[in-house]
Amino acid sequence: MRTNLVHPGADELVYEIREIVEVAKKLESLGLEITWENIGDPVAKGEQVPEWLKKIVSKASEENSVYGYSPTKGLLATREYIAYERNIEGGIQITADDILFFNGLGDAISKIYQNLHPEARIIGQNPAYPTHSSAEAAHADSPHITYQLDPNNNWQPDIEEIERKVRGNKNITGILIVNPDNPTGFVYVQETIRKIVEIAKKYNLFVISDEIYSNLFFPESGMKKLASVIDGVPAIAMRGISKEFPWPGARCGWLEFYNRDKDENFNRYTKSIIDSKMLEVCSTTLPQFVLPEVMRNENYFPYLDKRIAKYQKRSDLAYEAFSKMSELIVHKARGAFYFTVVFKEGVLNDKQSFQIAKDRMEIIKPFLKEATFDKRFCLQLLASTGICVVPLSSGFNSTYHGFRMTLLEEDEGKFEEVLGKISTAIIEYLNS
Repeated sequence: MRTNLVHPGADELVYEIREIVEVAKKLESLGLEITWENIGDPVAKGEQVPEWLKKIVSKASEENSVYGYSPTKGLLATREYIAYERNIEGGIQITADDILFFNGLGDAISKIYQNLHPEARIIGQNPAYPTHSSAEAAHADSPHITYQLDPNNNWQPDIEEIERKVRGNKNITGILIVNPDNPTGFVYVQETIRKIVEIAKKYNLFVISDEIYSNLFFPESGMKKLASVIDGVPAIAMRGISKEFPWPGARCGWLEFYNRDKDENFNRYTKSIIDSKMLEVCSTTLPQFVLPEVMRNENYFPYLDKRIAKYQKRSDLAYEAFSKMSELIVHKARGAFYFTVVFKEGVLNDKQSFQIAKDRMEIIKPFLKEATFDKRFCLQLLASTGICVVPLSSGFNSTYHGFRMTLLEEDEGKFEEVLGKISTAIIEYLNS
């Protein structure tokens, strides 16, 4: 082309969670059975959407209005319901006008970073969720700025590091948290969030809290939403139904804007997000329409409790399996449905390998050339056992080497079998 078509930040767009699927599909074509531990889709892993929820959706589909556009911000009755529920939880009070619906939080994340000033940066956690880190890095055409979640301290963030980086980089205008966290399963308790909010207040920043798993926290985790401590600091909270109902195919998420009236610049920024959404007219109508009825249903929270208990048990089983190995760092998840394993520094190298059939090795060989140590392990684990997990370094923009798996397997016996296969594989790999 006579001019360069490519956005300067295009090379920053990486989503290993799905990219490894292409490799797995090629291996599957050779007859290898794949165990999909790469992506957090409860339905794909066999979760049965309850009949009472299906009936609500089915009945709503008979309404002619659900086939039309919704208002750009979202259905008013649904936004009023969300605002009411937020307000009775305590903390900041919002109205329906503070809520904006999107076609999933991926859509919302894109709008958040696309509408930032080109020089404005958002600092996020390491390990990072790739949709955030890639979008932020692409926006800035520069590597994502991160603060550490410390695996040696139960994944607690280093608050002093956050303030040090904020103080040293005048372009940082916002702080991101994912609560409960993906990929670590860590939960930011209220006191930790309060400290982050204090930094934002001190340096005139705003806060983003991705709370897609906010109703999937484990008992005694201490989980609290950002709204409980935000005080007068400008902020954006992110919610959705894809993990919670679960209904990932609905592509239904929303933003909650806090304290827009406290800062004119932040108010203009949020208006730009709303205006950019207006160009798309609206978000999907049917999921918004059923949301209040589903969440008000007497079966809803007992159903969530049952799922949470299952995920917590899977986390306990994974911890029991991996904590026995001195070469690994693991912690029980506190929310969501992921489990992260970190290899201690110096444990992995580029000489380690599995015995892998030649035809399978030919498929993964091109990907091994410039792979990080943990990606080498994950690719060879996939080719050797068919178990598809995601490397921490390339999958989650992390300085740590390890992998993330899900806690979604419905069959507990099969889940324990997968844990056994991975454990055995780790021992074999490290001793190769």
